[in-house]
Amino acid sequence: MSRKLLVWAHVVSSTGWMMMALALFVVVNHALAVPDRRPAFEVALLLDVQVLQFMATTSAFSGLMLSGLTAWGYFRHWWVLVKFAITLSQLYAGIFVLSPNLHPGGSEPLLRVGSLLMASALAVQVWLSVAKPFKRTPWAAPKKPQTAPPWGFALCLAVPAADYALGQSLLGVPLPALSLLVATGYPIVRAVRLRTRAPGGRGRLPSAP
Repeated sequence: MSRKLLVWAHVVSSTGWMMMALALFVVVNHALAVPDRRPAFEVALLLDVQVLQFMATTSAFSGLMLSGLTAWGYFRHWWVLVKFAITLSQLYAGIFVLSPNLHPGGSEPLLRVGSLLMASALAVQVWLSVAKPFKRTPWAAPKKPQTAPPWGFALCLAVPAADYALGQSLLGVPLPALSLLVATGYPIVRAVRLRTRAPGGRGRLPSAP
């Protein structure tokens, strides 16, 4: 059940990310078409900071953890790698390119094209998740990794909620600090455990994926 709930959270946050990107595109185009741009850009910034960024980081976190906690793995399938590349590119573009331009003096072509491309890229990711195209990568191990126990998925469900609560209470905006820590730290732990379990490993660590 906890695994299905994490999949549900990933689908909901990914859909929310795409919808917020489309909403941002509509609001930005309206702002660029009216004489007084400031009110519309205030709405665009509110959507970006309070909703879109949280949906984006939750979608990325849940997707990464679903790969790491299940037999899909991080590098076994091309469609997973393509999704990772698109997700990281979107996060980088959103944080360092699009968000800094959400003001009346921002780059008009970048604002129009950037928000539309973000929504389009998310639609491509949905297709990749459904179709799962391409074969396995050449470096995929013959044996599938073990799926994590239910508590691992349950713990990942709690991480975005904790980030949202802590960020809002401390800074007034969602802050994906715990998500970033878990998403970057878990692959290292997972790699060490898989290496330990491999033939010729120096030991065996119990009850972990």
